[in-house]
Order: sequence, then C-alpha cells, then structure tokens
Amino acid sequence: MRSSPHSPRRQRKAVYTARPFQRRRRMTVPLSKDLRGRFHSRSVPLRKGDTVRVLSGSFVGREERVAKVDRRGYSVILDNVTLKTGEDKLKPLLIRTSHLVITRLNLSDPWRRRVLKVADEDVTPEERGESPEGEEPEEPSPVVEPAPAEPAPAPSKPRAKRAAKPAAPPADAPADAAADTEDA
Repeated sequence: MRSSPHSPRRQRKAVYTARPFQRRRRMTVPLSKDLRGRFHSRSVPLRKGDTVRVLSGSFVGREERVAKVDRRGYSVILDNVTLKTGEDKLKPLLIRTSHLVITRLNLSDPWRRRVLKVADEDVTPEERGESPEGEEPEEPSPVVEPAPAEPAPAPSKPRAKRAAKPAAPPADAPADAAADTEDA
C-alpha cells in the first residue's frame, strides 16, 4: 500500500530535507497592503535589510530591520528584539516568518529590483540602503555587550609519567658520596 504524497509524514520530511533554494522559497513573507499595490506581488522571500512588523508574540506591533535570516531553522533574527537569559545576558530572539509582514523592502540588489520589476528611477535612496541627500548617514547605536564571564577551567589532560631524577645527596654529605651518585 502506497501512502499519499500529501501525507503529514512526507510533508514534514520535505521541510527537514529541503535544499537551500527550496528553503528560500518557503521563507516568503507577505507584503503590507501599501507594498502589495506598488510591487504587484503578494509575498516575497525575506532578506537581510528588509523591515518587518511582528504580528504575534511578546513583540507584537514592533517594526524592526532583519539582521539575519536562518534558513536552516526557518527563522529570522531582528535588530533590537532580544530576550534576557538566566545569567542576565541579552540573547537574540528567533522569530518564525509566519509571524511577520514586510513593511519596507531592501532594494539595494539590482537582481531583486529586476525580479520585482521596479525601475531604478522609482527606488528611493532609503530602499537602496543609501542616506537621503542632504542628511548625514545615521551612525549605528553602540551595542553594549555584557562583561565576559570568567573563562571555565580547561579540562585536565592526563600527564605522561616522567622518568625519576636521581635524588641529590644531602648538603652535609661528603663530596665523595656526591661523585659516586653522579657516576652511577
């Protein structure tokens, strides 16, 4: 008996064994209503530099820039979206693409502009990744990193045994006894 190609088991297997180009296609995110009308597309694959709005979770409503796209885990890391660990360190929060909507696209790549059929004249300097004319580029806010924890002691390796050295004669022993131990 053959199982259906649409069975849950085969669908899960397809997710875990997908090639990188298939993972990219699976990580498409819907565009906001403004962008849908402009680009005539419902969703596009997510890319570093895009600005997204979080739709669910504890950061709902926040608009942040995509810092990293993790295709292996089907998740995204956003700027300024972090959690505190038990050791009071800040750790980036991984968010699934199903919880996001794109509000601004990163159109600095000519290939992406060509795929979306956008003329170079229609792209704003912000979308290109440049600063608008007459304004100074924004400097990235300094990232405050917590003080590094004390390094853990290195695991001890078993030492090789060394050959025993001949014992030195006591200081009050005669000189002849010292010569006898050296000759032996």
